[in-house]
Amino acid sequence: MEDFREVGKRLSNWGRWGDDDERGTTNLITPERLVAAARLVRTGKVFDLGIPLDENGPQPGVGRTNPVHLMSATGAGQDFPGGFRYADDYVIMPLQCATQWDSLAHVFYDDQLYNGFPASDVTPRGALHDAIDKQGKGIAGRGVLLDIAALKGEAWLEPGTVISPDDLDAAAERQGGVAVGPGDIVLFRTGWRRFFVKERSGARFTSTGPGLGLACCEWLHARDVAAVCSDNAAIEALPGEIPGVALPVHMVLIRDMGMTLGEIFDLEELAADCEADGVWEFFFTAPALKVTRGVGSPLNPLAIK
Repeated sequence: MEDFREVGKRLSNWGRWGDDDERGTTNLITPERLVAAARLVRTGKVFDLGIPLDENGPQPGVGRTNPVHLMSATGAGQDFPGGFRYADDYVIMPLQCATQWDSLAHVFYDDQLYNGFPASDVTPRGALHDAIDKQGKGIAGRGVLLDIAALKGEAWLEPGTVISPDDLDAAAERQGGVAVGPGDIVLFRTGWRRFFVKERSGARFTSTGPGLGLACCEWLHARDVAAVCSDNAAIEALPGEIPGVALPVHMVLIRDMGMTLGEIFDLEELAADCEADGVWEFFFTAPALKVTRGVGSPLNPLAIK
């Protein structure tokens, strides 16, 4: 297999949108493409693709924990004129513990971030470049779902299953030849969310799973895909297909290509509807929280038909 560094060098988008660019492939969502995507809303059906933000999430508690929700006021003990009462609450959570975007500062190697910024820009106070707030105008456009689990006839793909470019093409062909093109957001379903809901094993969900192989980076680059999302924990297959290398797909997609990754989506309802009506494209919107210097953001993405 080709070394991931060579793949990254060949597919690099450094400088493509200027030496100061911190948005990467979301630049491919042009105003014209966004307007075209808005025309995909025909029935008004809305699918929320985010998992619940609560204690029942997939995090095993090592490194990342599930959200902790606390009430700061419940109305108890309050005495305001006219009987007024109020409730307030707050959440303590890692920014990437549930459905989320990886920013372009989330992964790096050889002391450089996307577009050549130094890795030292990731500081104890956050990322000085490539942070998630650079996506503050939102990631929205034409979404395309590729159902790999349905292609294989499985409820969920087995742990470690490596999805190939041929699998992506076969899924598109099975789904009526749906095309993936410039500025699109690709969502691929592995069934891994369904696996977690059944098995309730955060340790298995986050440490192993099906996902993209390194060769898929070329597939995404050739089509000028703007972002890629899935129902698994890491977009790519775990454990990885290259012995001794952790998360090579992350390194190529984020650090070299400048592609924002969406993880831990719930694609079950959307997939069922697409299977029923044969429409696998939709308007997709998933604004990131503008966390200054953040390297990720929780989401509640929407697919609208």
